[in-house]
Amino acid sequence: MNLKVIGIIPARYASSRFPGKPLVDISGKSMIQRVYEQAQKATSISKVIVATDDDRIMEHVKDFGGEVIMTASSHQSGTDRCAEVLQKLGETYDIAINIQGDEPFINPKQIDLLVACFEAEEVQIATLVKRIGKEEDLANPNKPKVVLDKYKNAIYFSRHAIPFNRSGDKVDLSNYYQHIGIYGFQSKVLNEITQLSQSHLEKMEALEQLRWIENGYKIRTAITDLETIAIDTPEDLEKLANILNNN
Repeated sequence: MNLKVIGIIPARYASSRFPGKPLVDISGKSMIQRVYEQAQKATSISKVIVATDDDRIMEHVKDFGGEVIMTASSHQSGTDRCAEVLQKLGETYDIAINIQGDEPFINPKQIDLLVACFEAEEVQIATLVKRIGKEEDLANPNKPKVVLDKYKNAIYFSRHAIPFNRSGDKVDLSNYYQHIGIYGFQSKVLNEITQLSQSHLEKMEALEQLRWIENGYKIRTAITDLETIAIDTPEDLEKLANILNNN
């Protein structure tokens, strides 16, 4: 199937944990430039565009030669920002990929893996998951877990360790998957889900994707074994700097 795919990188300046995060310097390039350049390496994407609500980010993206669209500051999520980009563009795309703006070394192969999910026409939404490798990650609420059905559709996402280990035996980590927060959407589905009201489960877990499941949408997953490094706080940036220095 020959799909026309756009990669959209939502980028806000305001952040409670790390204001100005997209513009921080990582070994000579900003975070947003690194994400943009990595996304451009994905062979499945025909265009990459940054979606922001901040003039500083917009001007910076233009300065390094990237494409950018100014979006409303009222959006509650990156998903809503992606939908506005689709509405503003004068082009039609089959699939929109919401690429996290805080993963400066995202592997382009992960983007291509996600896009490949849409070779099956019935796939509405897709995301990536990874087998959990460390037991302490099961208890980390900042690393959402996901349970899959036999068709690799997501049944449920939680900040808690699911499935529950009722037997009390040593945990078999091969039964646990961590969610990797990159999403792909059929364009028409992206427009539909942004019209949905916040759901009960979403409010309980603070996980937006539960809204889609509660409303009957299916989320196909692909399993990756590639590591991702997300920068959520200044401490994360410091850890990344140490990794880069050691390598």
